[in-house]
Amino acid sequence: MDASLTLAADDPLAREAADAIRTGDVERLRGLLDANPGLAAARITRDDAQPDATVEDLPTCTLLHVATDHPGHLLAVGRTIEVLVASGADPDAPFTGPHAETALHWAASNDDVEAVEALIRAGADLEAPGAVIGDGSGTPLADAVAFGQWRAAEHLFHAGATPNLWQAAGLGLVDRVEALLDAEPAPDADDLTTALWCAAHGGRRACVDLLLARGADPAWIGFDGLTAADAARRAGHGELADALTP
Repeated sequence: MDASLTLAADDPLAREAADAIRTGDVERLRGLLDANPGLAAARITRDDAQPDATVEDLPTCTLLHVATDHPGHLLAVGRTIEVLVASGADPDAPFTGPHAETALHWAASNDDVEAVEALIRAGADLEAPGAVIGDGSGTPLADAVAFGQWRAAEHLFHAGATPNLWQAAGLGLVDRVEALLDAEPAPDADDLTTALWCAAHGGRRACVDLLLARGADPAWIGFDGLTAADAARRAGHGELADALTP
């Protein structure tokens, strides 16, 4: 089988491999991979492709993306990832289409710690670009923090991912936030306010207080049309929300 093969989502081989992944049937998956060299690295077209699109225009993912697709937390996902990578799957292969997230981005977005850990063991790039957050240059940590997937975010950080200001604020890393605030060039007003919103989103009172003292604007209406107080309240941090409400 050609290692650059692209399979339609409804191709029988693609469907059987996806079913084995989604049901946690690692031995069936291993048999398919052994019988079809190159399957682990194949591209799979997405079911949501436009019906009039040409093959070249179809968005594609990998079997590692299938293993980490929303909502994640599949049975035996760690072993599934291990088998796929051992058979030739690239842990850094991006989605192709409207974004370029890797499987690690998807696992982080789902707070799927088992998948995150397996991908890290497989050598996945902690700093891979492609996040749906921002301009597409964001890392898996960007997705985890933005979506409030705190267990995955902490695993990524402890594995060596480097948080920027708003990610550090969301994680409650006071020392790192202070260091970034004091760095040159200094963060601008938008950076401060975004970091405040993320700190509120994560319920990080010490970071909120620090950012307010540096001039962050609590009245900014940010992501999902919420102020920092709204973000804190949505996440269940009522006292912090009250403190941020004029």
